[in-house]
Amino acid sequence: ANANANANNNTQQQTLSEEERKEQKKQLIKELHERNAPKIYNVMLQLGGLYIKLGQVLSVTALPIPDQYREYFRTLQSNVPGSSDFHEVVKPTLERELLGGGSGSGAQQQQQPQQRSLEELFESIDELPCGAASIGQAHRATLRDTKEEVIVKVQYPDAKWQVPADIECVGQFLRLCVHFGLVDETASRLSYEEFARQFLAELDYDQEKENLKEVYASSLHPNAPYLRRGVVVPRVFEGMCTGRVITMTYLPGPKFEEEAREQLALLGIDTKRGMRAVVQEAHHDHGNGNATNTTTNGNVVVGNNELAMSPSSTENASSSWKDTLSRTAGNRISVDAMFSIVRFARRVVLWSTAATVRSIRAASFLPIVPSEWIVWAEERQNAILRAERWGWTEEAVATLLDVHGYQILNQGCFNADPHPGNILVVQDENNPSKQPKIGLIDYGQVKRLTTEERVKIANLILSIADKESDEAIANNFRILGIKTKTDSTKFLAEFGRLMFGSFEAKHLDHSWHRELHERDRVLYFPNELSMVYRTALLLRGLAMSLQFNPSVGEAWRHHALETIRLHGAATATTREDLKTR
Repeated sequence: ANANANANNNTQQQTLSEEERKEQKKQLIKELHERNAPKIYNVMLQLGGLYIKLGQVLSVTALPIPDQYREYFRTLQSNVPGSSDFHEVVKPTLERELLGGGSGSGAQQQQQPQQRSLEELFESIDELPCGAASIGQAHRATLRDTKEEVIVKVQYPDAKWQVPADIECVGQFLRLCVHFGLVDETASRLSYEEFARQFLAELDYDQEKENLKEVYASSLHPNAPYLRRGVVVPRVFEGMCTGRVITMTYLPGPKFEEEAREQLALLGIDTKRGMRAVVQEAHHDHGNGNATNTTTNGNVVVGNNELAMSPSSTENASSSWKDTLSRTAGNRISVDAMFSIVRFARRVVLWSTAATVRSIRAASFLPIVPSEWIVWAEERQNAILRAERWGWTEEAVATLLDVHGYQILNQGCFNADPHPGNILVVQDENNPSKQPKIGLIDYGQVKRLTTEERVKIANLILSIADKESDEAIANNFRILGIKTKTDSTKFLAEFGRLMFGSFEAKHLDHSWHRELHERDRVLYFPNELSMVYRTALLLRGLAMSLQFNPSVGEAWRHHALETIRLHGAATATTREDLKTR
């Protein structure tokens, strides 16, 4: 019986067409991911610490992570399930740290008020955390003396031993990889040391407090982009911080990604999937002429997502020659151009909806206006506010790139962990229609660069932004100290463009990556550049998920120029070099 069943299955497989076999394989892979994603997610939650951080990075990385995993990992950005109990863990920690001479420095302990209970420090404190992450959680509170709303960030008691243990496990795994010849010993050791140093830094709340104070002070400088761009950083309450507790001003508003995704979802843009799916959907919408199609009931369909534009009925009349022309253009057009075309079409639809709503509402008192039109307009009256806020998402992405470029190249002090859970949409609670600001939080992983390192990175950024020759980009890479097996100029140039240029359609092709790595491979990647690249990778991944395709190099170009202008003379870069740019 089994033999007959297998024979029937083999016969059935042989009769399937190539397209059917591909579809069957695709469905099996999808089911595999759906089955394994929650399992891996739960293992990450059980292990905590380092593995939570890994999930945060994978949720926004530009790597082709399957959508099923990305959706689970996204919850790890700020609201990690299974946070510590307030009365059993958090409250005793706060009492011990703030009232019983915590683990801060002697000067800090002298400044700490010697109160008998938390009620004498806080008028109120929420027992449920407003955010929970890899090594701690945060609670909203109100100070008793000044009535200011604050956030109290508390480190988990087990983090002090758990994080070093996780890092040691990674080190042992790397040593096995070196033993079996899978990775280069020198490169892996240096990368591991930088990784360990940065992640262990998150345990040092004393240092994080100093980081936050430094960034806050720099944000107030008139030449910095913070004030001009509407970016705010929380202020530290010095006397209420210890080695395991940080108290800072409360910034009201949702996480940036939540707000942006909500706005884009209302436009019919599916942002829940990975970068590959986002690019392919934009290509499909543009290439098949589907940016805006009108159905027979008068509803405008945007990328197969319905967005009613008008209560009237029209017919859809697309011609085959237009489809052919669009497909041909879609195969040749760049990723950012595809995004721009699709977003522009959707923007027109939204503004049209808002204009129609205004017109119907203005004439609603007239008896000639059908009642169903009035109902339609009432259901879509929030389209007016959405249309007015539409441009904010794009401006916010540009702002995030600008501010982080300033931190890296001008200040040499930047957050090396700008995942979406660390970016807030700060709204004016008294004026909801006002354009929101951007709040930057969590400065546990701060990387500092010397002036010489900043100038070298600035030269690399400029060569990529200005689309210089392969030789120029490769030489700037070599000056930073990168080592590859064959020192291929082509490899270094393409690698640099991949890191800091805009995303191109060829980057979705596995064969392109295979050919690149067959040409050469990295033996040593400079530590000062690794965290800069990680920051760029996270920001670009966030932008791509929102259907923007920025060039990090172009966004940071003016900061790179300023850095070389101010400090280039002290390094190998001269004023004449600057003029030639």
